Amino acid sequence: MPIHVVGLGIDPENLPEHSLEVVEHAQVLFGGKRFLDFFEGHPAEKIPIVSPLEPVLKKIAEKHAKGLMAVVLADGDPLFYGIGARLIERLGPEEVRVYPNVSTLQVAAAKLKIPWQDIACVSLHGRNDYGPLFSAITRSDWTAVFTDEKNIPSAIAQAILDKGGENFAVWVLEDLESDKENVRKLSLAEAGRTSFSKRNTVLLEKTTPPEVPLGLGTPDNLFFHENGPFTKGPIRAAALAALRMAPDSTVWDLGSGCGVMAVEASSLTRGRVFAVEKNMDRVNAIRENIRRTGAYLVEAVYGTMPKCLDDLPDPDRVFMGGGLGHGGDVLAEACTRLRPGGRIVTNLVLLESLSRAKKIFTSMRWPFFITLVQASQSGELAGNIRLEGLNPVFVMGADKPK
Repeated sequence: MPIHVVGLGIDPENLPEHSLEVVEHAQVLFGGKRFLDFFEGHPAEKIPIVSPLEPVLKKIAEKHAKGLMAVVLADGDPLFYGIGARLIERLGPEEVRVYPNVSTLQVAAAKLKIPWQDIACVSLHGRNDYGPLFSAITRSDWTAVFTDEKNIPSAIAQAILDKGGENFAVWVLEDLESDKENVRKLSLAEAGRTSFSKRNTVLLEKTTPPEVPLGLGTPDNLFFHENGPFTKGPIRAAALAALRMAPDSTVWDLGSGCGVMAVEASSLTRGRVFAVEKNMDRVNAIRENIRRTGAYLVEAVYGTMPKCLDDLPDPDRVFMGGGLGHGGDVLAEACTRLRPGGRIVTNLVLLESLSRAKKIFTSMRWPFFITLVQASQSGELAGNIRLEGLNPVFVMGADKPK
């Protein structure tokens, strides 16, 4: 007998007849406390679904193995950030029957009268990583966020403000389809100091585009850099191509300067991007460029390498700009932390630095490549145009064996 996973939608009182019939025949009911209380008079054994989920999944599997009619009561649609996927993964698709219902997102979109097929969706339920949220708001005009007792609307609003985000309205929908229903539109600052019902859903509306459109090939003059060193456009293009990032890559940009590589890299991944810099003025420049471009996925990290790398997640891609200098230890540490199958790329100007990097990669028996990039950019001279040469740069990359 399969496990039955019933979506209760927003209002269990409006459960479709075929779903209600499944619940009525249950010998065991699994669900959150609120759902089990709704079926208080049901004769079935009732087992609450609480965190952590693994022991609950084990109990569900045990009841299933005994051939009992087990029904799992799920919120909204069981396959939309719900328990349905976990059960199918554990028991196999042939052992699970899903009864879908209206999701919170559908109801929220109906309340706001917006089409929901293009809304990015992020669940922060039981999660500590805001990376998926920052990725979503970077790319989407509307983002739905499913909250929990820790990741509440005010915390979400403050996290975006801390990134320099200002161009969002926060829609908070509380106690949907109940007599306490409340739909509010607030600024990030207002949402950051407001309390809400525990039953809430957040929709973030991008009200204006960023000052500088995020993407590859951003003109150098649109970045904030206070005349400090930074990777020029043609060199960025070559280095980013050399990194060959995957859609979910975690990226380190070491010695980030004003963060131009990290900012453009964030347009190529939904993973995480860390811009590491030891100069506080440059860290502030990174944050300003995040604000200008809306590259909220980038996290500026202030510290001295390699020690400050200890708390970062292992990368899939590493970029080192500005040459090695005294960074041989940093390169070695980055190679150690790089995940198997990952790639490291470094821009080098000095032949001595190129030789040092070659020795490091050769000693580890990593396959490497070198590309010399020589580019010129147009500039005015006596009312006409000339080409001004940029410094030649060696773009060197190596792959860590799997």
